[in-house]
Amino acid sequence: MPEENYTAPTILVETVGVFETNCYYVFPRENGPLFIIDPGGEAEKLYANITRFQPSEYVILLTHAHVDHISAAGELAEKLKLKGIYVPPEDLPLYESKENALLPFLPPAKNLPPAIWPPKSMDFTILPTPGHTRGGVCYYFSELNAIFTGDTLFSGSIGRTDLPGGNFDDIMTSIREKLLVLPEKLRVFPGHGEETTIGIEKTFNPYLK
Repeated sequence: MPEENYTAPTILVETVGVFETNCYYVFPRENGPLFIIDPGGEAEKLYANITRFQPSEYVILLTHAHVDHISAAGELAEKLKLKGIYVPPEDLPLYESKENALLPFLPPAKNLPPAIWPPKSMDFTILPTPGHTRGGVCYYFSELNAIFTGDTLFSGSIGRTDLPGGNFDDIMTSIREKLLVLPEKLRVFPGHGEETTIGIEKTFNPYLK
């Protein structure tokens, strides 16, 4: 039997690549856009899911521009005939850098489309959360009770700050002032690992004590 199409509202995750990056498909409403957040690898695998949606348009959003979150962006954008993808401006140098790689495991991303900003959408709010990178952001879909935190906040952990553009004080400020003030039942979808909630992280995350 053929697979059925996904209907709205849908949040679907596909974990891809050697660093097990979470790529999210967010389809808030019928006849609306499909948001593809952080296509980090395995473009064919990601595209197979995309074809099961019937959106008005496709939108690729990046939470930040580390190579493990963008490796499939070029191929997906080509398949979807997109003229650009949304990259936080302060991460543009990272997005465009040939040094943006995790060798020997992950080479620089290829054939990346032009970076554009800002996304204009009724479906989410952009929360600037620098610290893991200079330009890191989170996407808050209040109607879906969901926030996509990239590598800023994880279940039981926080993002690394020892990579280029990282800053420990900045990430702690971002988490405390932008994320922990949100509703405790808000579902948190991180760039790696399992889903959590704001309340769980406030209570149990050892980095936030």
